[in-house]
Amino acid sequence: MDFKEKLDRATQRNNSLVCVGLDLDFERIPLFLKESYPKLESLYKFAKSIIDATSDLVCSYKPNIAFYEASGKKGLELLNKIIDYIPDEIPVILDAKRNDIGNTARMYAKAVFDEYRADAVTVNPYLGKDSVQPFLDYADKCTFILCRSSNPSAKDFQDLRVGSKPLYQLVARKIKDWNSNNNCGAVVGATYPEEIGTVRKLVGDEIPLLIPGLGAQRGALSGSVKKGVNKNNELAIFNSSRSILFASADKNFSEVARKATLELRNKINSVRFGND
Repeated sequence: MDFKEKLDRATQRNNSLVCVGLDLDFERIPLFLKESYPKLESLYKFAKSIIDATSDLVCSYKPNIAFYEASGKKGLELLNKIIDYIPDEIPVILDAKRNDIGNTARMYAKAVFDEYRADAVTVNPYLGKDSVQPFLDYADKCTFILCRSSNPSAKDFQDLRVGSKPLYQLVARKIKDWNSNNNCGAVVGATYPEEIGTVRKLVGDEIPLLIPGLGAQRGALSGSVKKGVNKNNELAIFNSSRSILFASADKNFSEVARKATLELRNKINSVRFGND
């Protein structure tokens, strides 16, 4: 089963376009876990509880590798354990924003897809197609290419004019051109709903959009959903990390995380099914 099939099944089964970002921050997990277990074990128990509480409400999970690399070898072992724990039927997007020249990119792709066994990855297109191709060669995986990111300084480069068009629009066109294996995706931040609509038009209805920024970054939900989904009201993945993971620091943190995930799912569905 390739990524898009897995994503479609999870979307239909859980009636959800929500992705929970598993960005584990030891400083922010509940105190009772930190006092009861060693650091990495407490992080693992925290992640397991979040997954158990939300796995019937999401279409995917997205761990950001930086939060694991920061703990060295043991942190990467933790990443593997968490990916193993995620139910097989839910796709895992490894947010790594990798890239380099072709031969090095090939090693990055091998690490992401063979060693960590992710279903998808985020990559930077700045080096051009030959640097993205090693990821795309994994035809059953998805490569989400940074297009219009959600951070405030995205405009420093992404809005620069190349001829009459901003750079991010040229990137969107390239994403469509590079989609010969039907395994490209695009990353577009929810803080820019109009740009989401532009990217959706440029890449078409067959390419999934990964849309971060609905939670702590305060992206515009209604506009992002309306502009991001395809003609079937699908293939848009709305990621929320901190506002779900750290919705509570009490012992009921997983219950509160479930409630936050359910609320986000329902808000998104209300917009995409016309009840907004």
